[in-house]
Amino acid sequence: KIHLVVLFPEELYGDFEDLETGDVHKGKSGPNTQIEDAEEEVKEEIDPSAEESAKKKHLDKKRKLKEMFDAEYDEGESTYFDDLKGEMQKQAQLNRAEFEDQDDEARVQYEGFRPGMYVRIEIENVPCEFVLNFDPHYPIILGGLGNSEGNVGYVQMRLKKHRWYKKILKSRDPIIFSVGWRRFQTIPLYYIEDHNGRQRLLKYTPQHMHCGATFWGPITPQGTGFLAIQSVSGIMPDFRIAATGVVLDLDKSIKIVKKLKLTGFPFKIFKNTSFIKGMFNSALEVAKFEGAVIRTVSGIRGQIKKALRAPEGAFRASFEDKLLMSDIVFMRTWYPVSIPAFYNPVTSLLKPVGEKDTWSGMRTTGQLRLAHGVRLKPNKDSLYKPIVRQKKHFNSLHIPKALQKALPFKNKPKTQAKAGKMPKDRLRPAVIREPHERKILALLDALSTVHSQKMKKAKEQRHLHNKEHFKVKQKEEEEKLKRQKDLRKKLFRIQGQKERRNQKSSLKGPEEQSQ
Repeated sequence: KIHLVVLFPEELYGDFEDLETGDVHKGKSGPNTQIEDAEEEVKEEIDPSAEESAKKKHLDKKRKLKEMFDAEYDEGESTYFDDLKGEMQKQAQLNRAEFEDQDDEARVQYEGFRPGMYVRIEIENVPCEFVLNFDPHYPIILGGLGNSEGNVGYVQMRLKKHRWYKKILKSRDPIIFSVGWRRFQTIPLYYIEDHNGRQRLLKYTPQHMHCGATFWGPITPQGTGFLAIQSVSGIMPDFRIAATGVVLDLDKSIKIVKKLKLTGFPFKIFKNTSFIKGMFNSALEVAKFEGAVIRTVSGIRGQIKKALRAPEGAFRASFEDKLLMSDIVFMRTWYPVSIPAFYNPVTSLLKPVGEKDTWSGMRTTGQLRLAHGVRLKPNKDSLYKPIVRQKKHFNSLHIPKALQKALPFKNKPKTQAKAGKMPKDRLRPAVIREPHERKILALLDALSTVHSQKMKKAKEQRHLHNKEHFKVKQKEEEEKLKRQKDLRKKLFRIQGQKERRNQKSSLKGPEEQSQ
């Protein structure tokens, strides 16, 4: 006899019974069968009436499914990583249960910083000194920059010296700015804008007023606030915030100017025209300033006309009035100032441990002189000297004789000998003449007296003749005027009679005129 056992695919892994012998064989359970059994068990356990336990049963279902998935794909073999992971999980559960009632500070002392209490950051292109001299006790501030903030250019800002800072700030002195996320040292130029839009350079910042500042540094968005300090090294006993302000504009075409006064001296003077030298060095420079306004110290205004051939740099100028050789001529001009391209980031974090507050960048000229013991040489022209002025001699006052007659007696010049003036006979030695020379001198004196008397009489006669001639001429002029007046009267009388006749004839009709 042949016994056949038909096995269906769905019963491949199931139980079967040998009908010949009566034995029952248990089959191996496949993965699908296990999943179905688990789902059936979960379905049987779910009780729709128990809403409060629905969440717990759902979690149990997920856990069982996960265990079945792990058992299927891991084939039941646990690795070292799985064991380590399980130990860490158990330890974390123990720690959580043990330190659950304590605060964070006590827990950190026992178990360290837990995940979630710190952030790991990776920074590229860091100098090696930052890693070698790293100090975990020194605070570090991290910040981010925009795409356009990595460029460097000219930055304009509005600045005001802090009222509590004792010193005023000087142009071209290095200063440290804290702008946004950056701290850097630069050399600013301070300026003030005039009413005509000119940006005039200031040597020092105003005491209680805003001024403009421009420096070479990183491009910063408009409206960003900043503060400035002179030094970050050491501990300063006084208030150290030197200035505050805000970023205004980012412009590379800014033009800051300063005063330039050119002086010259006249070497030839005509009426209102003068030749000036010493102001320029060549005819080309004179041609550049043709038509410019010049002025003397005494206040006489003028204008540059044209360059001269010699000497080099001399020119012709016209003025409102005649100049003196002692006058000084000057011209006010404006000279553009270049902004120093200096940008030095503060690298205090690269210093060794304990020396991070000793960073010092560029020093001022005064600090360098103090460090090296160099005394400042004074400018000779800036020293105060005793003023020695030469006494000016003016010409004596000359009053015409006709004006002297009209003056009152107290204002008339008195003919008095000047005090202290020696007579001429005392200034030279006395001359003793011979008797013959005396006779000749007496004769010459007599002849000169006769000649002077003759000239005096002739002058008087000529004066009388002129007086009579003037009277005759005046009489003739009066007669002439009288004749002309009578003639005009006669002409006007005849003209008036003629006009009256014409008027009467125009009033009569044509019939009356024919009769």
